[in-house]
Amino acid sequence: MMRVTRIVDEGQDIRSFELAAECGSVPPFTAGAHIDLHLSPGLVRQYSLCNGPEQTGTYTIAVKREAQSRGGSSAVHDRLKLGDPIGVTGPRNNFPIAADAREHLLLAGGIGVTPLLSMARHLRARGEPFRLEYFTRSREHTAFVDLLSGSELAPHVSLHHGLEAAEMTAYMAERLARRPDGGHVYACGPRPFMQLVQEQAAQSYPADAVHLEHFQADPALETGPRERFTIRLARSGVEMEVCENQSIVDVLTRHGVRVDVMCEQGICGTCLTGVCDGVPDHRDTFLTDKERAANDKMLLCCSRARSPVLVLDL
Repeated sequence: MMRVTRIVDEGQDIRSFELAAECGSVPPFTAGAHIDLHLSPGLVRQYSLCNGPEQTGTYTIAVKREAQSRGGSSAVHDRLKLGDPIGVTGPRNNFPIAADAREHLLLAGGIGVTPLLSMARHLRARGEPFRLEYFTRSREHTAFVDLLSGSELAPHVSLHHGLEAAEMTAYMAERLARRPDGGHVYACGPRPFMQLVQEQAAQSYPADAVHLEHFQADPALETGPRERFTIRLARSGVEMEVCENQSIVDVLTRHGVRVDVMCEQGICGTCLTGVCDGVPDHRDTFLTDKERAANDKMLLCCSRARSPVLVLDL
């Protein structure tokens, strides 16, 4: 259990929350990590840490109130008050800084700046070369704008406000046209932003030098057919049928098989499970193309099967 020790309005509809342990110290974390906030029974959401790992006494998250909130952002903004206790698990890191990178380009869209701010703070503390390019609708919609434009981070930061789609495409094409020696790209932001970065980076950067953190599921991944299939649990041999309108998690839960699930969109990786036999139909944004091609693991909350039977490492 942790407690809210500071709340700051960081931009339009954006609020940061500092969390401290009720007793003892907080577990250490690495730049790019996130925590799970237990907002109420059955409502758990993941938020990236935006303070640097060198700041060891607290966690800081920033949350944008979303108009189409699934309950998380509105709960944080409306219910979480100074001094409140809050359940926290983690931290976990699915978006780490590449150990072999010699130069780091951080590309942030909107509230996607949060994990990249943690990276920027860490890279500056280590004296490693980096650049943070931050794209927002306006200065008012820019989180941590005073910090980014007026602190020791400012020489490493470029702020871009209100670019039209064509301007954004042209800028990214030029920015990503040449890969510096040992350069790696990290990006987090809304879906169109991520697609643009991925497309442009592919022209010059190898896949293992492009690191993406999604916070929205890609609806295109849900457009495939939803056929009925069977799952078999490798450890017990029990078989279960998954109907067209069910997820694997739905079926497992109904049969009393516990699977840890958080985002239910194939983003966070919590329900990642090994595949012993069969061919998954990957519908997540968590695995890399190489990991999908291996077909030896899958996200149970959203992915399905291309083969009649899937044998899961459960």
